[in-house]
Amino acid sequence: MTEARHWTREEAGELHDLPLTDLLFRAQKVHREHQPPDAVQLCTLLSIKTGACPEDCAYCPQSARYDTGVEAERLMDVDDVLEKARQAKEAGASRFCMGAAWRSPKKGSEQFKRVLQMVRGVRELGLEACVTLGMLDDEQTQELKEAGLTAYNHNLDTSEDFYGEIITTRTYEDRLQTIQRVAEAGISVCAGGIIGMGEGIHDRVGMLVTLANLSPQPESVPINALVRVEGTPLADQDPVDSLELVRMCAVARIVMPGARVRLSAGRSELNREAQLLCFMAGANSIFFGDKLLTTGNPDHQADLELLRVAGLSVLDPGDQEVGSLTRSVELPENAAE
Repeated sequence: MTEARHWTREEAGELHDLPLTDLLFRAQKVHREHQPPDAVQLCTLLSIKTGACPEDCAYCPQSARYDTGVEAERLMDVDDVLEKARQAKEAGASRFCMGAAWRSPKKGSEQFKRVLQMVRGVRELGLEACVTLGMLDDEQTQELKEAGLTAYNHNLDTSEDFYGEIITTRTYEDRLQTIQRVAEAGISVCAGGIIGMGEGIHDRVGMLVTLANLSPQPESVPINALVRVEGTPLADQDPVDSLELVRMCAVARIVMPGARVRLSAGRSELNREAQLLCFMAGANSIFFGDKLLTTGNPDHQADLELLRVAGLSVLDPGDQEVGSLTRSVELPENAAE
């Protein structure tokens, strides 16, 4: 990973507020110094256990506290998950991400053992394996490491100042402690946040600064725009302007040059030109597939076509090193057929 420097909120705020063309120019320079200039990682996200989560995250349709129409489902069978992983790999994905709507896994439970089997199976397929399971203790973290887990996703969501407006059932420090455990175990950290929840620009910048000042910095940083779901407390928020998402991608790229910046939830609301601006700003990873946990995502064939016409390539799933310059493969002419 690239050696990190310490960032202040003021420095990151000045970057954020630059004229957009200047900001994009700076972000693209950093991107080309530290990342393959034309390659995008394709990741697939699967909800392996859906709904009935006891947390009160105000954006989440899987919270048991809100009536959003999401039906609770039990943890999937290992074979079914691995079949989804095979399909994802055949479609071009190099990372397979599995999400369970838990506050934290039950210690020593059969469910957690099943997740460990899923991780082993995904790795045997030659894919990177990522999970998001809520808070972890030291023993669970070590078990995931021994199973071969590539990365653990645990988003900060927003700044510490605004956090209490969105979530009350776990603290900001709880999140930071899980991230620290994951990093100390030698698992790559995937951590990002959401914009459009009513936060200010200083909150957005503050979240990025907190992430940038982690040691080590996250290996991947998902940048999400709020998906407004009927029944959640944030259903009536105004939609996020696409250029605000572009700015977040650019600042994330500059302050975390070695990270994969992942254009995540809310991408279905972006037109092709806005997505390309995000790639110019330094985004080099997307969730690939028709669904993100319980919400929609652009059609995967449309994604392949967008990358093809833009002359972008896909990171080779067979020859990648997390957090370093990697080889890429070109899309075939008939990628979208």
